Formats: sequence, structure tokens, C-alpha cells
Amino acid sequence: MPKHGKKYIEAAKKVDADKTYSATEAATLLKEIDFAKFDASVEVAFNLNLDVKQADQQLRGAIVLPNGTGKTQKVIVFAEGDQAKQAEAAGADFVGSDDLVDKIKDGWFDFDVVVATPPMMAKVGQLGRVLGPKGLMPNPKTGTVTMDVEKAVNDIKAGQVAYRVDANGLIHAPIGKISFEADKLAENFKAMYDVVVKARPASLKGTYIKSINMTSTFGPGLTINPEA
Repeated sequence: MPKHGKKYIEAAKKVDADKTYSATEAATLLKEIDFAKFDASVEVAFNLNLDVKQADQQLRGAIVLPNGTGKTQKVIVFAEGDQAKQAEAAGADFVGSDDLVDKIKDGWFDFDVVVATPPMMAKVGQLGRVLGPKGLMPNPKTGTVTMDVEKAVNDIKAGQVAYRVDANGLIHAPIGKISFEADKLAENFKAMYDVVVKARPASLKGTYIKSINMTSTFGPGLTINPEA
């Protein structure tokens, strides 16, 4: 059993373990019991009844949250020609081709998201062993392999969240910061919830969402009632 500090224990006392909260109730309570000395992240976790060994149940995608994430992402774009100019104009932090490949091979990772045009994927593929384990490899399903690099950069800067189901059938996604108003966090939660619901595989029978939890960086988790 992990040991928790006094502040966590005091915060946990205010959580009703037998209650399922609405998103707004949960966000309000998380704000009240937050004890971090920084602007903590708020995250939602969906426990899904999926068999990720089945190709159609390997859910993956991206969503632009209506109120953003509260974090500014550093974006690099692998592009040339007009697409490179568009990426720069859209506010990409770094744009390049072979020069970026060499820089990353030398150990540079000062970025959060990688975008690439389809013709550049042959070059980016050389970085699969270093980008893949970090979850940074561009993918068409998350909108990071595209010719429309302007839209990709704008979406990411506006608060796009990439999500992916893990081996245990869980999807973890940030939905904002503890400094957000409770209704803004709830709105972001609903947007994420709607995306997960729409992604339900057609082949899945029975229960899809087993449980949903919302938590802050150091705080206890709260069970969410999706129907509230």
C-alpha cells in the first residue's frame, strides 16, 4: 500500500468514496481540496471494457478542448516548401527537415508534439526508436501527419489533446488546470466524454465504460457519473 502524506489524507476525508459525482461537482471539490503549490493539472481516466488485442478496439485520436488545457505546447514540424512556410506562420516552434532529424538524433527533445507532412514521414521514420517510446511519433489518427500543417499547429496551440487506450483498457487525458473555473473543467470533460462515447467499437457487446475518475496532480480521485 502506498503511503500518503497528511495533506492527501485530509483531502481524501472530504471525498465520499461511495458517491458518483457530476463533472461540475467533481471539479468544484477538486478545487476545494487541492493542496499543490503550483497550478496542478486535472486529468480524467476512462476505464473501458476493451480488448486492445483487437484492431478495431485500439482507440486513438485527438480533440481540441473547448477551453484548452492551460498548457502551451511546443510544436515542431517536419515540412518543406509551402508547408514549412505555413507552419512557421501558424506559430510552430521549430520547422525543418534533415536538420531536425540530426538534432533529435543528437539527443534534443525540447518539444511536446511532432507534426509532419506525409512526404516527410520517410525521414521521420528514422527517429521511430526514439520518438515512439516517448509517444511523440506523428500519426494520421491524431492529426499530426497531414498536409494541412497550419490547422494542425493551430489546433495543438489551441489546446488539442491526443488520447490513446493503453494495454489495460484505460484512457488518461488532461482536461485543464486546477485554476480553471469548475464549469470550464466540466465543459472540457463533456467534450472528452463525447469523443470517447462516439469512439465505441461497433463490434463491442455489453458494457463499454466501466468507470470514470477525475483527479488533480496530487489529489485523490473522484468517481464520475456520466449521466449526471
